[in-house]
Amino acid sequence: MGAIKGAMVDGILTCMWVFSVPLLGVFSSIVAAYVGVEAMSIAGLFITINVAALFMLTFSLIGAAFGGASFNPATTITLYTAGLKPDASLMSMALRFPVQAAGGVVGAMAITEVMPKQHRYVLRGGPSLKVDLHTGAIAEGVLTFFICLALHFVLLKGPRNIVLKVWLLAVATVGLIMAGGKYTGPSMNPAKCLWMGLFEQQARHLGFLLCLLDLPLYRSSFSCFDF
Repeated sequence: MGAIKGAMVDGILTCMWVFSVPLLGVFSSIVAAYVGVEAMSIAGLFITINVAALFMLTFSLIGAAFGGASFNPATTITLYTAGLKPDASLMSMALRFPVQAAGGVVGAMAITEVMPKQHRYVLRGGPSLKVDLHTGAIAEGVLTFFICLALHFVLLKGPRNIVLKVWLLAVATVGLIMAGGKYTGPSMNPAKCLWMGLFEQQARHLGFLLCLLDLPLYRSSFSCFDF
C-alpha cells in the first residue's frame, strides 16, 4: 500500500474508532442492565472487557483487510520502531500521524452530533485533564508505555489465537484506563487527545494536547526496547 493511500485509510479508520469508542460505554451499560448487574461491578467490568474486545477485534480485522491500517498513532510508531512494520517508512509515518489526528477530530465531532440525549453522559467520560498539565502528560506517557509494552508482549510472546490476543489486549486496556481515570481519563491514543485539544478549543486543553501528543509517542517508541 502506498504511503498516501495508507495514510488515508488510517485517517478513515481512526475516525471510525473515535466515533465508535463512546458507543462501547453505551453497549456495555445496555448489556449490564439487560443481565441485571451494576455497570461498575466486577460482572459489569467483565462485560466491558468483552465488549471492548469485540470492538478491537472488529477494527483489527478491518485494518488487516486494508493492508495493516491503524487507528492509534502510539501503536503505529511502537510497531515501526520494533521493526514489526517492514513496509513502513519515516515518510509514511510522517504522513500518517496528521491524517490520523484529523480523523480523530472528525470522529469526535460526528459522535457528538448523533449521540442520543439519553446516552450523551458517556461523552463526558472522554479524555480530560484532571490534574496539572505536567502530571497529566507524565501519567499519559506512563500509561501509553505500558499499553505498548502489553501490545509487544501479546504479539511476540502471547497466544497464537487472534481472539485470545485481542481479549488480553482488552483486559490490559481496560485495566490501564481504570488506573489512569483520575489523571487523564481513557486515552492512551494521541488521536483521542484532540477531542479536548481541538474540539473544545480551550487554552488549557490545547496545552494538554501538546503534552499528550509528545510524551505518549516518545514512550511508545521506548517500550519496544524491552523486547
